[in-house]
Amino acid sequence: MSNIVLTVSQDTLLKMKDYYQNSLQPKVPQGGIFMAKPSGCTITAYKSGKVMFQGSNCDAEANKWEGKSATQAPKKVNTNSTLPSNFSSLAVIGSDEVGTGDYFGPMTVVASFVEPSQFELLKELGVKDSKELNDDEICKIAKEIIHVVTYSLLVLHNEKYNAMQEKGYNMNKLKALLHNQAIRNMISKLEGKKYDAILIDQFTPPNLYYGYLKGTKEVIRDKVQFATKAEGIHLSVAVSSILARYAFLQQMDLLSEKAGMTLPKGAGAKVDQAAAKFIRLKGFDALRSFTKLHFANTEKAMKLAKKS
Repeated sequence: MSNIVLTVSQDTLLKMKDYYQNSLQPKVPQGGIFMAKPSGCTITAYKSGKVMFQGSNCDAEANKWEGKSATQAPKKVNTNSTLPSNFSSLAVIGSDEVGTGDYFGPMTVVASFVEPSQFELLKELGVKDSKELNDDEICKIAKEIIHVVTYSLLVLHNEKYNAMQEKGYNMNKLKALLHNQAIRNMISKLEGKKYDAILIDQFTPPNLYYGYLKGTKEVIRDKVQFATKAEGIHLSVAVSSILARYAFLQQMDLLSEKAGMTLPKGAGAKVDQAAAKFIRLKGFDALRSFTKLHFANTEKAMKLAKKS
């Protein structure tokens, strides 16, 4: 089982406990402050400030807190400072992903190309950090910009996701593979048109990103930059985030129609209830095409389905 250990401040420990409130466990090990089990990960926090992340999704959960570590190691490599001061004004291919924390629905990755001549129009159309937009706003903006920018979309449907996960591919490896492929496709679509840089919204340190791509036939390295909160650094990443979310929402609608019920987003208690209902309607085996099976929601849903 994969595991990561971080050392964080006491203030961060309290913030973590509040953040994972919905997945806190009743039993806490000796010397511990809390134990939580969000989707695909078990998190154990100790009074010493040590926090252990275990499970298939441990990378994604640990990455949320690495920047808040109280000590220097392990700590996310901050590459934002390596970007040139004029980076936001360059012609850039930006890449982002959506759906990694959702039990129902696929992972979607988009790489898009945005050049300076498009900045004013994209801003007028409402492009900004997708975290500041609700789903209705995202759909409205996406329908406009989809005709303005050149982009590449990849959708990893859950049946294939589950097969790859069972072969040992963790979440970050899958994300790395999808980002690399989307960027390759984007470069091909440009047909030789010049771009100044490639910016990936950083979900893991660069050395680990390239480690996940070891053995891949064509790894894009030239002009590649990584940055956290990249949506606020260049419009290309903001565009990619909006288009990836739009594609995810479309896929969720299709899956809901196929399931004969509304499938909720995320991985909380409502999702457990919906998954239990789904099992009663379609049977357990049908989950493979609709969900990320290794998430903790599967076990919770099975228990709920048996009770009713």
